Amino acid sequence: MSLTQIPLRLATGAYILNSGVSKLGADEGTAQFLHGAAAGAYPALFKDMEPAKFARLLAYSEIGVGAALLAPMVPATVAGAALTGFGCSLVGMYLRTPSMTLDDGIRPSQEGIAVAKDVWLVGGGLTLLSQGVVSAAKAGAKTSKRAIRKASPLSS
Repeated sequence: MSLTQIPLRLATGAYILNSGVSKLGADEGTAQFLHGAAAGAYPALFKDMEPAKFARLLAYSEIGVGAALLAPMVPATVAGAALTGFGCSLVGMYLRTPSMTLDDGIRPSQEGIAVAKDVWLVGGGLTLLSQGVVSAAKAGAKTSKRAIRKASPLSS
């Protein structure tokens, strides 16, 4: 893990991990609320799922994403992909729920402000993902250069 990733991974990882842990004990009303929001935005995936089962799935998913961000042995590409996917699902829910946006379909309504801010998760995930890809490409280029030098007849 690069030192430059530590603040982003700590802040988002701790936040998401805490959110997931807090959902583990979701009561029926909370489970119905969470399920209703997800089923309204993604009916093909969640419409037929029981609210309590959905709340557990969401809790475990958040715990997994948060733990991946906090674990230094998880590569930036993996942690970034998880965070990007999670953030995109929240932004997608925001954009697909008419009551969360104003008439223009983009700017948040009072109800949508809490979810609209999750766009920063997508930005953070894409940052980690791009850093991981660039870092891997640099490492691969270095390895290739060494192999070429080693195999070159001029290097003897």
